Parts: sequence; C-alpha cells; structure tokens
Amino acid sequence: MVNLKINNIPVQVKEGTTILDAAKSVGINIPTLCYLKDINEIGACRVCVVEVKGARSLVASCVYPVNEGMEVFTNTEKVRKSRKTTIELLMSDHKKECLSCVRSTNCELQTLSNEYGCDAAAFQGERNLSEPDESTSYLVRDNEKCILCRRCVATCKSVQQVAVIAPSRRGFKTHIGCAFESDLADVPCVACGQCIAVCPTGALHEREEIDNVREAIADPEKVVVVAPAPAVRAAIGEEFGNPVGTNTEGKMFTALRMLGFDKVFDVNFAADLTIMEEANELVERVKEGGKLPMFTSCSPGWIRYVEYYYPELIPNLSSCKSPMQMFGATVKTYYAQKEGIDPKNIYVVGVMPCTAKKFERTRDDQSASGYPDIDAVLTTRELAKMIRTAGILYNELPDGTFDNPLGEFTGAGVIFGATGGVMEAALRTAAETITGKSLDAVDYKAVRGMQGIKEAEYDLNGLKVKVAVASGLTNAKALCEKIRKGECDYTFVEVMCCPGGCINGGGQPIQSAYTRRTVDIKGKRAKALYDEDKKSDIRKSHENPAVNSLYKEFFGAPGSHKAHEILHTKYVNRKK
Repeated sequence: MVNLKINNIPVQVKEGTTILDAAKSVGINIPTLCYLKDINEIGACRVCVVEVKGARSLVASCVYPVNEGMEVFTNTEKVRKSRKTTIELLMSDHKKECLSCVRSTNCELQTLSNEYGCDAAAFQGERNLSEPDESTSYLVRDNEKCILCRRCVATCKSVQQVAVIAPSRRGFKTHIGCAFESDLADVPCVACGQCIAVCPTGALHEREEIDNVREAIADPEKVVVVAPAPAVRAAIGEEFGNPVGTNTEGKMFTALRMLGFDKVFDVNFAADLTIMEEANELVERVKEGGKLPMFTSCSPGWIRYVEYYYPELIPNLSSCKSPMQMFGATVKTYYAQKEGIDPKNIYVVGVMPCTAKKFERTRDDQSASGYPDIDAVLTTRELAKMIRTAGILYNELPDGTFDNPLGEFTGAGVIFGATGGVMEAALRTAAETITGKSLDAVDYKAVRGMQGIKEAEYDLNGLKVKVAVASGLTNAKALCEKIRKGECDYTFVEVMCCPGGCINGGGQPIQSAYTRRTVDIKGKRAKALYDEDKKSDIRKSHENPAVNSLYKEFFGAPGSHKAHEILHTKYVNRKK
C-alpha cells in the first residue's frame, strides 16, 4: 500500500494505482478526454493534468502512478488554467456546430468547455477541413469534429482487433482515417459501431434513418410495423435519465404506438423462432455428421468478421437468418398472407442496439417475399430522438404491451441480448429435443457472465455437447484460431461481435468515459434481461404458443423446405 495526500486529504491505495484512480477513491473526479479505462491509457490530451509537489511540470494523472509520500493538487490555478487552455486549443480546430450536432448535450468536449468557462474563439487560425465519410450504410465519420483522442483507434485495434482506422500524417495535419485514405466502405470494417460508443464528440455517429421511417408512417398506403430487439428495453431508459439497467419495456411499447406505428411487435418473438430453427439445425448436424462446431449467426458484425477474416469457417455458420431478418421475413410472408396485405405495402422497422444491423438489412438473400425483409433500422439512440422530438414524456407514460401474433415471447427470447443468452436459449430447446424430457432447471449459468470466453460441457442423454461463448472480436479471434487449428472439439459456439453482447452494442445510449469507468454498464443491462427471463411464465422458445401456431399454420416444422426458403440465408467470402 502507498500513502499520499491529494488536496491535503490522506489517501492510501495499492502500489501501481494511478493518480486518477487514487483521487476517485476519495471522491475527487479529475476530468479526462482521451482516457478510456483498460483501452486507451496514453496521457495524450493533457486535460487530466495535476500538480505534484516537487515535479517540474504538470503530470497526466491517468497514467502517472502514485508513490509514497506524494502530494497531489488537482484544483490549483495553474491546473485550471492549463486545462482551460488545452480545451480551447482543441476547440480552435473543431467544427463548432453544437446547436445541430448529434451529440449536443452529450458531448464530453462540450461539457468540459462549459465547466471551465472556455471561449470558443480564444484561438483563431488555420483549421483542418475535410468532407464527412458517408460511404457506408451504417456510420458517418466527420473528422472536423475529431479531437484526436484515439479512443476509436484503440477500440478498433485492441477490443475488436480489426484495426481499420489509425492516425495518419503528423503534427497539425494528423487525422484519423483508413489506410491510403480509403473510404470506410472500402476496408474490412465489421460495422460494429464500437468506435461510435467511445467517441467523446460528434465525430462518429450512426447513419440515421429517422426521416425514412417518418415518411413511411405518414404514407396512408403503408402498414408500418415496428419491433424492438431484446437489448433495447434494457437501455433506452438511460436516454431519459433512468439509471443504467432500468427495463422500461412497457413505456417503450406505449411510445412506439404514440409515434404512429400501425403494429408494435417484438423481435423477441423472432428470437424464439430463431432458436427453433437453430436448435433443429444443430441436432441435424450432430446426428448426420454435419460441419461442427456450429456457430450462431445472430450478430451481423460477427458474420462480417468471418466473411472478411475467416472465410474458411463460413461452413460452420448456422444458415439461420438473424432474429431481425427472420422477423421481417415472417411479417412479409405469413403475416401478410394472414391479414391479406400485399407485402409491397408493408414497411418493417427494426429497433436495434446495433449499427451493423443497418448493413445487414442490405445483404443479398434477405428478401423472402420478393421485397426487403427489413426496410429500416433505428438504433436505440434514434428511437429516443424520435420520442423526444414528438414531445412524448417518456417517463410519464403508462406501461403498454405488444400486438399479437408476432409479439409474444418467452424468457429465452429476452436473454438473446446478453452474451451467452443465445447459447442458453438454444440449450433449453436442444436439451429437450435430444432427451425427449422436460427440463426442470432451465438456468445454464455456466454460459452467463461478462467473461470474454466461457466454456461448458453438457451430457444430453449420453450425447456430450461441448459449447463455447465469446463476445468481442478479440475473444472471437482466439476461438477461431483454436478451431481453425483443430485444437478444440466444440459442438456449438456462440459469438457476439460486441463485448458483453447486444446490451453493449454500438447503437446503445452513449455513456461518458467516467461512467464507463465507474459503472458496470454491461452487467446492469444484462441483469435487466435475466430478471425478465426469471419472471416469465414461459422460459423455453419451443413453448411459445405464437411460434407453435406459426409452424402449424405456415412453416410446417422447423427446418422444413418452406422454413429454409424464408428463414435461412447464405454467406459470402469477402476476403477475395
């Protein structure tokens, strides 16, 4: 242990602790901009500087370790002046569109500027000018709002190990970009949006589809159907000031109706449907000697990753469409037929925690009815923006519910949003399918939790099923390498592109670096989903009465020819 003083307050912390963390332990917050715990600890922005008695200059508290007898001062005139100057210099090369910026009021640079009373015009001179990169269907990069904190670079490289962006050039001309100044659409980006989630300003944001959705709602000839993903209910409340991990499902359903959607369904229903197809596919592969291990196919960022980086493992991917695409396909075939609606007049909107879903809806072989399965994708943030713009007082809304028949879901469908959830849901159904016995205990806790890689083995009536779960592409890469080299004998593998799963998707509410450092965001959001599963009357996908009716009336049976035509897809080698 090390003893020191911070602002004359005695502090005792473990050796190796940074000044930043030592200060937090006694209730002192030191501002940061480039710092991102465990990801980007480079001391580059100099906003976190403090005075240390005896030191020749101010030091960066995010990387400076404490030592015995140290005396630190975090709020002196010299410190405040340095921070203010640094912020004003950053603003001098920043596109100051705060009134119209997508991150206004949730921008870390804006917040610090207000706190330190900065003058946006304190330093006048040359600025770096550039056109926004709008080349992809899912993300916009505006380098005129970039402050070169390098959080996005560190996340892309260290968390996802994709590394398609990096600093280019030197000095004042430094900017973040792709190799050879390529557009983002021309590099193997997986569309995960984790760079957006860590950006402190508006330099990165999703490509909005709000106007398209509003136009469809206003069209009297369109039947506009909306369905939120499982993880959205565990996070959207944060956009309206609720604590992290608050499940506001009922208010969300009410708000969607108030926005004018004709039908409010739930992608949880399609999660249950996915399990029916996926479990059937797994059992077929096990019994008939198919390609193993079988990978889940729910995460479009993960699918892009395999297509770009491990195309030799494409045969291992489940052929099942994702729940979102299955939902859209079912709406425009079964529901359209049931209601007597021409599918060309149905407009399906998915509300997703994920930016990669914006790309997924544009993939080939995603138009079972002859029309796109999904017409538009809104992130959790976009839906919140629509609600605010409509003047809806979200926190004052009564709880509503979904429409039938494509809204009913089980606890198994809900937990899809957390890492391990797809695996657990599949095991609940596969176990009963293989053993022919009803499960008394449905909690497969070994595959739960935020660990990067989890493994378990289950004995299903003499059949040994070895499973693995990974979230975040660094962990996915480790599993892919083991499988490619034949170093493991998994039967079934779940991979989620984003660390923690969809609850931590690139389209979820953005939390500051301070909140990310001090709050277990992934754990709290996941708990909201597991709590809903626990209280659900039905917790197995194959017991969903609406799904069973769908098979009886339309598909016949899981894995049928018709189910394959509508609910399954193909993949492409993007490495060529």
